Amino acid sequence: MGLGEALSIGSALAWAGGVVIYTRLGRTLPPLWLNLFKNLLVFAMVVPTVLLVEGLRWPSLTTGAIALALLSGVIGIAVADTLYFRALNALGAGHMGVIGNLYSPLVIVLSFVFLGERLGALQIVGFVLVMAGVLLVSGNAAGRPVDRRALRRGVALGATAIALMAIAIVMIKRTLETQPLLWVVALRLVGAILGMLGLFALGREPLSRGAFSLRGRDGWLLLAAAFLGQYLSMILWLGGYKFTDASVASILNESSSVFIVLLAWLFLHEPLDRRRLAGVACTLAGLTCMLLS
Repeated sequence: MGLGEALSIGSALAWAGGVVIYTRLGRTLPPLWLNLFKNLLVFAMVVPTVLLVEGLRWPSLTTGAIALALLSGVIGIAVADTLYFRALNALGAGHMGVIGNLYSPLVIVLSFVFLGERLGALQIVGFVLVMAGVLLVSGNAAGRPVDRRALRRGVALGATAIALMAIAIVMIKRTLETQPLLWVVALRLVGAILGMLGLFALGREPLSRGAFSLRGRDGWLLLAAAFLGQYLSMILWLGGYKFTDASVASILNESSSVFIVLLAWLFLHEPLDRRRLAGVACTLAGLTCMLLS
């Protein structure tokens, strides 16, 4: 297992823990506010991390690289995460798990076209097994019933969010390969926060309104979700793309759906039936193929 592969799997595990918390927070906090407050918390965590690791030394980033990192944050965090949270509220985690299957195919296609990446035979087998496992796991966890109109709207929002995430990561792949990881993380967050402020300005919604929903337990939950599902997950996620092919990292990221099932079984005592067990086994076999290739 290379460093990039290990970081990608770690990112999937951290994101799985964060999704469980975000699902709970989405019941009380609107998506736009949830995304902004989450990004502000993560930025407050990333800045001291950058200063501790990199110091005050500014990296040799070109203007084009800085612009790409900022734009990636606007597209992949400000817009995509807001749409993702809205779809999560409309559909539930189960349906979003199915829609999330679009992510790695989109990254593979974009990487093929723009980065010239190719999958080997064993990696293709691993990809098929991982996708089969995720479908088995997600298909049995569809979540609460959803009417057709809400389903169509939720699917459209979720698919758009996943597509924007794929575009945002592929567009900074070359920058990640040549520049300090934490600086790229910080710049993406700056772009995300600026994008969120722009969305608030366009929507003319008062920023203070959502703060009332963060008192007490919800505030601590958001802090935990921001650390686990964004701060830790984002650093590991981008690190995976820095040190391995984008197509490989995207496939390994898909294991988050299986980790969600396992975490729910361990900590929430949700049932682990035969279909889910088969999905876990398929995904683990696929990951093994990817790591051995």
